[in-house]
Parts: sequence; C-alpha cells; structure tokens
Amino acid sequence: MRLAHAPLRVSIGAFILNSGLGKRTLEGQAAAAMHGMAVGAIPQLEQYDPDRFAKLLSRAEIALGAALIAPFVPSLLAGAGLAAFGAGLVQLYLRTPGMREGTSLRPSQAGIGLAKDVWLVGAGLTLVLDSLTRRR
Repeated sequence: MRLAHAPLRVSIGAFILNSGLGKRTLEGQAAAAMHGMAVGAIPQLEQYDPDRFAKLLSRAEIALGAALIAPFVPSLLAGAGLAAFGAGLVQLYLRTPGMREGTSLRPSQAGIGLAKDVWLVGAGLTLVLDSLTRRR
C-alpha cells in the first residue's frame, strides 16, 4: 500500500468493516427487509434465504473492510473490490423505487443514504487507476 493511499483505505475500510460486523447477527425481519431491498435491485439474489443473504453480506463487508485496511493487500485489488461493492450499492439506489426524485438522478430524502455511496465507486476507481498508471 502506498502511503498516499493509507488515509483513504483505512477510513473507508474501517467504515465497511464496522458495517459488516454490525450485520453478523441480523436475522428475521431485519434480514428479510435487507434481502427484499437487494432483490428489488438484483433479482438473482432471490435464490438466497434472507438470513443466509445477511450472513453472506456481512462476511463480504468484513472481508472488503479488512482488505482495505491490510497494508499487504495491493491497492489494485482492494480498489477493484471497493469499486464493485460501491457499484452494487449504486445499482440498489438506481433500481429501488422512492430513492430518486421522479425520473432524475437526484436523490429523494429517502435516497440520500444510498446516493452518497457513489463515492465508494470513485474511491475504488481512484485506487485502481493510480495503481495502473504507477506501473508504467
């Protein structure tokens, strides 16, 4: 990890790691609500039981958060994971009814929490692009 990447990786990694740790015990209605929202954006996720989905999401967030924090994980790999994760959240924002004002990209009050996740895509792509351009 380049020293210049450390603030970005550690701050985002700690946030995502904390989110994953918080989801470890999700079950029942909370897991079903999260699963239902995800299925609305990505119908293929319907094949997973809500409790199983919550556990898989928790593990994925823990793994991504840890990868971002760990200095031995290359920024190219950590950035690609972050960009993919962020893209999934942006897809959730774009496909969930009520998250946007009409047909525009502007978030509704309910959508602000998801719309802000576009910064994860930008941060991930920054890590990837910096890694690729530094190799030249």
